[in-house]
Amino acid sequence: MTGDPDHSREATTDLGLTRAGDAAGLEALISRAARAGKGLPPVERWNPDFCGDLDMEIRPDGTWFYLGTPIGRMPLVQLFSTVLRKDEDGKTYLVTPVERVGIRVVDAHFVAVEMNVMGSGTEQVLTFRTNVGDVVEAGPQHPLRFVDEPETGGLKPYLLVRGRLEALVARAVMYELVEHGERIDISGNDMFAVRSNGEVYPVMPWDRLERLSA
Repeated sequence: MTGDPDHSREATTDLGLTRAGDAAGLEALISRAARAGKGLPPVERWNPDFCGDLDMEIRPDGTWFYLGTPIGRMPLVQLFSTVLRKDEDGKTYLVTPVERVGIRVVDAHFVAVEMNVMGSGTEQVLTFRTNVGDVVEAGPQHPLRFVDEPETGGLKPYLLVRGRLEALVARAVMYELVEHGERIDISGNDMFAVRSNGEVYPVMPWDRLERLSA
């Protein structure tokens, strides 16, 4: 006997996020949350109960995995990204009005894959596009930070996208980013830094840059 596919989908979505058996079931559940309002869902205002962890992981290159399989449909990844939230406990969740489930994030939530530069000096504005389509201007609400990478001796730049969610700046974009850096005195320290929207973001001490460039 052939079942009704619409009825099957409804049955799947009634199970909740942690019991959805495939990405299609999750998509239906999260679509309902995403339709709660225009633009991004107000996940910061939702306070649902924690319902367990989901076998979902965001890899360092921005690829999402569900049940050990990469999610190849970008519209689906973009949909999931709209209900991401990182809480004060340091963990990342998918959040709907009725559920909060934990997922794993190996490095950052997003990857900044493109950068545009307007102006120069104190008027410079750096705008980034993430792998899921966010367009963000670095500045007071979206600061940049640079983290040492001991295993390579290099740096990993991160951009705050929204809430506590960050994008790792892709290596190719990082090379472009540092081309727009300059020597700046910050609180009496001689630093190599970048500017955006009136803010100054230190990259490294100037003497360290000189050693690396020698």
